[in-house]
Amino acid sequence: MIATKSICIAGAGSIGCFAGGVLAAAGRDVRLLARPRIIEQILSHGLRVTDIDGLDCRVAARQLRLSDTAELMQGVGAVLVTVKSADTAEIAGLIARHAPDDAVIVSLQNGVGNVAVLSERLPGRVVLGGMVPFNVMSLSDAHFHRATSGAVIVEHDAAGTAAALSVPNFAVRPTDDIIGVQWGKLLINLNNALNALSGLPLREQLAQRAWRVLIADQMMEALAVLKAAGIRPVSPTPVPARMTPALLRLPDALFALVLGRTMKIDASARSSMWEDLQDGRRTEIDYLQGVVVELAGRTGLRIPLTRHVVNLIRRAEQAGKGSPGLTAADIRES
Repeated sequence: MIATKSICIAGAGSIGCFAGGVLAAAGRDVRLLARPRIIEQILSHGLRVTDIDGLDCRVAARQLRLSDTAELMQGVGAVLVTVKSADTAEIAGLIARHAPDDAVIVSLQNGVGNVAVLSERLPGRVVLGGMVPFNVMSLSDAHFHRATSGAVIVEHDAAGTAAALSVPNFAVRPTDDIIGVQWGKLLINLNNALNALSGLPLREQLAQRAWRVLIADQMMEALAVLKAAGIRPVSPTPVPARMTPALLRLPDALFALVLGRTMKIDASARSSMWEDLQDGRRTEIDYLQGVVVELAGRTGLRIPLTRHVVNLIRRAEQAGKGSPGLTAADIRES
């Protein structure tokens, strides 16, 4: 069905526009449910998608169906959900009212709770979890750039949805352990907040051991919480989750050597949480560190660094001045 019917990207921001662009370039019938600002940019400039591996593709506006109203979902074969986690319940309501009952719903969102929200509000429908490992930057004039590497992971199903979605420049692989995969991605995403607080490009931040040790310490807190809760994360990188903190603590030169063999990062890449702070938007801190804090409360473990990072992000949100530009030492000392 995915190969023959339309695919609707529900909440086409950075990730959604990149996915929609490469799917459309591969000949799929793509619809983008997006904000008027993004629709206007695509109508004026077309949709341009580029990536760290040299992809540079332009999709004309006429190759897409664009709308800011959910009637766009009528008759589609699949809905790829790319809204922020806080908007999951709202988009589920729109899917329930407008998408066909047999449409496959795939969550390509950060966090670990979105599939449960979608499934609860869409009883009887096929809802699959997914994980997007890479970062996409929104540049000017409807230009979206994939700035890190990795293949999308989607929950295995009998219909072979992962394979049906996979196209050149957007590899999609199936998994039988989407919960573990999503927790593994959440561990990596704990750096989103630190990157947002630093204001540095990701590659520059990761080149500094002081920042990497902060990431590692956050991960150690989270790994202890997951172990107490009986959750086994599956790393989205070739390095197992339990070994990642040790890797992060390596000297700079050695870490750079290992990173270069496992992941590509564009020099300009930053986290989506940094973009949220810069644009005055609500971040997803409650769905990343906040989930770990909630789970720690149930397991009785103390995670002071993770709680502190949550508080720093909330202060930055309230200040509304973008990234506070903190150093790793600033975070340690405060």
